[in-house]
Amino acid sequence: MHRSTWLHLRIPFSLYLMPVFVFAACQFPFADIKNLVIAFVAIHIFLYPASNGYNSYYDKDTESIGGLKDPPPVKLELYYVSLAFDLAAIGLGLLINWEFALMLFIYGIVSKAYSHPSIRLKKYGILALFTAAVFQGGFTYIMATIALRNLHFIEIADMKIIVPALLSSAMILGFYPLTQIYQHKEDEERGDKTASILLGCNGTFIFSAIVFLFANLGFYLYFMNYFHRVIYFVLFQVFLSPLFAFFVLWYFAFLVDKNEANFRNAMLLNKIASACLVSFFIMVAILQNWY
Repeated sequence: MHRSTWLHLRIPFSLYLMPVFVFAACQFPFADIKNLVIAFVAIHIFLYPASNGYNSYYDKDTESIGGLKDPPPVKLELYYVSLAFDLAAIGLGLLINWEFALMLFIYGIVSKAYSHPSIRLKKYGILALFTAAVFQGGFTYIMATIALRNLHFIEIADMKIIVPALLSSAMILGFYPLTQIYQHKEDEERGDKTASILLGCNGTFIFSAIVFLFANLGFYLYFMNYFHRVIYFVLFQVFLSPLFAFFVLWYFAFLVDKNEANFRNAMLLNKIASACLVSFFIMVAILQNWY
């Protein structure tokens, strides 16, 4: 396999999406370890990289993209490897149950519609934003929950699953435009009107801040209603304080120098967000075991 193919799969970048999976896992700390490993590998090692590779094949980016500062030219091999990764994810999903495998398949189809030229959801900014929020957020949360608890579709109509799924979508809704903030030039040249382009750089920061504020309120209501302890929300603020601080500092740096809306800062935000959220959700799992 060519090095460029491995690079465009962007497996390390897929790990930035770990918080949603870990959020689902921390709700059920006694989940089957075998299912947890299979689900993690299916989603983060095969499904997400398949989506990354397929998008890269059709985008043919020459400037920085998520997780790849200097993307090399794509080869046809990338197209077939991305499809093979999709099949591997579905195959692993079947080791748990057919519902999990079906959701992996649906996610793969939607991710292809995002970039395939015959549909290309990416060029419809608002539609693409909400598609990403739904599928990378709530859909993935429910998909992971089905795998971790070996549930059937009829069993997911539970507010203890639906509410955190909505919160997962809110998190992605806030973060996603920030991942597009440095790609305006190349996206506009392809005719893709991403959410960040429609909002503008300044509007992207403001939009994300507003969504984060409402998501934070949502987490407060969630913790108080389902955990009945304010300590969870307090810890949420403590663990996410580095993220909040970086976001504010980045925004003020951008107001002084518009070039601060760049790849380096966007990727650093992703890393900090992932580390903070994953650490917090692991702490939630530990607290649940103690109590």
